[in-house]
Amino acid sequence: MSGSLDGGARRADEADVVPVPSESRTGRRRLPRTGEGGDAQVIALTPAPAPAADRGPGMQSLRQRRRELQEHIAEGKLDAVRRQHSLGKLTARERLALLLDEDSFVELEPYRRHRSSGPGLAGNRPYTDGVVTGSGTVDGRRVFVYAQDFTLFGGSLGEAHAAKIHKILDLAIANGAPVIGLNDSGGARIQEGVLALNGYGGIFRRQVDASGVIPQISVILGPCAGGAAYSPALADFTFMVRDTARMYLTGPDVVEAVTGRRVSHEELGGADVHGTHSGVATVVHDDEEDCLADVRYLISLLPSNYLEPAPATARTGAADDYRPRLAEIVPPAPNQPYDMREVFAEVADDGEFFEVHAGWARNVLCALARIDGRVVGLVGNQPVVLAGVLDGPAAQKAARFVRFCDAFGIPLVSLVDVPGFLPGVEQERSGIIRQGAQLLHAYCEATVPRIQVILRKAYGGAYIVMDSRSIGCDLSLAWPTNEIAVMGAEGAVNVLYRRDLAAAADPAALRARLVAEYTEEYLNPQYSAERGLVDDIIDPADTRAAIARGLAMLQDKRKPGPSRKHGNLPI
Repeated sequence: MSGSLDGGARRADEADVVPVPSESRTGRRRLPRTGEGGDAQVIALTPAPAPAADRGPGMQSLRQRRRELQEHIAEGKLDAVRRQHSLGKLTARERLALLLDEDSFVELEPYRRHRSSGPGLAGNRPYTDGVVTGSGTVDGRRVFVYAQDFTLFGGSLGEAHAAKIHKILDLAIANGAPVIGLNDSGGARIQEGVLALNGYGGIFRRQVDASGVIPQISVILGPCAGGAAYSPALADFTFMVRDTARMYLTGPDVVEAVTGRRVSHEELGGADVHGTHSGVATVVHDDEEDCLADVRYLISLLPSNYLEPAPATARTGAADDYRPRLAEIVPPAPNQPYDMREVFAEVADDGEFFEVHAGWARNVLCALARIDGRVVGLVGNQPVVLAGVLDGPAAQKAARFVRFCDAFGIPLVSLVDVPGFLPGVEQERSGIIRQGAQLLHAYCEATVPRIQVILRKAYGGAYIVMDSRSIGCDLSLAWPTNEIAVMGAEGAVNVLYRRDLAAAADPAALRARLVAEYTEEYLNPQYSAERGLVDDIIDPADTRAAIARGLAMLQDKRKPGPSRKHGNLPI
């Protein structure tokens, strides 16, 4: 081969630039024509326009239809909405607007409809199937919600309705976010039979799976009848509104047919019944607006799930906070009453606390509050009600609260002033031993930081179950007025010196002397501290500061539970 280039040949770097055909710039490309070497044909990449008669609706038309359908769903049935308002009730969407941050709600499955053909259902298939579901935020924090719509089928639950709630519960668990249910339902949709019952079962199972994993809040804003009532009972907090909310397993007609007694809806299952007598309602309100505002406040105190801490606020300097009014609130005399709520207010940041079950078992107080910016659970005996004794309902109320706080990593502070358990035949027959054991079990299994403060008296078994050192509290503090003993001086003297008193010429004088001696020997403030059952005797005015310092000391506490499936709570 010659080392020189042929006259007609060109080097590669001198090759001509081939112009790009105009067709390739307009969405076309050239492919070789079959059997014709380098010649090419033009192939269009977009289909040719369809004949006018075959074209479907354009995108603009589809968007318009979608908007109209969304507006129709959101508007609801106007006559049913007016009827809802005439009952003093808001609609499901109005409630969600009050509960959630503005424009934060994302609705899920708004087009869901039932597929039943039962009486009254065939041809009547409204969108949403009577429940609005989705997610939004409360003060910027994610929550999942469902709101039953009484304007459609009376909010009754059928297969599709239940499936939407199942989805919300599943998403809440998977995302570790609180779930809030706004209940306004006549119960199971009778026409759907066992499918409705199966739907309830799916809700209950998911609620049990979520228990202790995410906070669950039920808000009763209308009827909640039959099996539906178990859902609020499984929740951590249940809110009810007076006059409109009612909850029962069997309605007035069934009660009258079985027992012959005629009762109203309100008498059978109104908000005050469950807020005062049954204990099913955690909080009772007069109207929906205040109720939903309180739900928002509660969310601000709760962690999103058991793996996250409760939201904290800025430190308030509580560790150096001197509160002399505490010594004025609590009288030194052990039998003189005072309101423990005032003590809670002095201990809590800004005097604010969220009390639960305020109307039920009022001889014990349970509340969520902040101390130095951190959320804590406060438990305290209430001397103005039954002298602060523990009875069955009080033990159950405190036990449930203690277990909730422990499940979600909220430290416990117990303010103790208890003369014992309530004696009596009715108490024993109603199971006070078992009920008291529930509180004992709850405290013993709690692994969160636990601080006990004994203000005045702490007698007998009630002292033990109110988070004493013997059952595992981390820090026990006492005021100089503390009296820790098996029983009070009067009772102890009557038992120990019964014969001497019976034989004495002046029993009253002898009893007074013996009571003074017993008090000096066994009820003096130093007795328990000398034996290591109290860590420190503090000035009442230093209570808030001492608790804040104790919480700071215990904030990194780690105490794994025993290796087992679960304990057997004495219920």
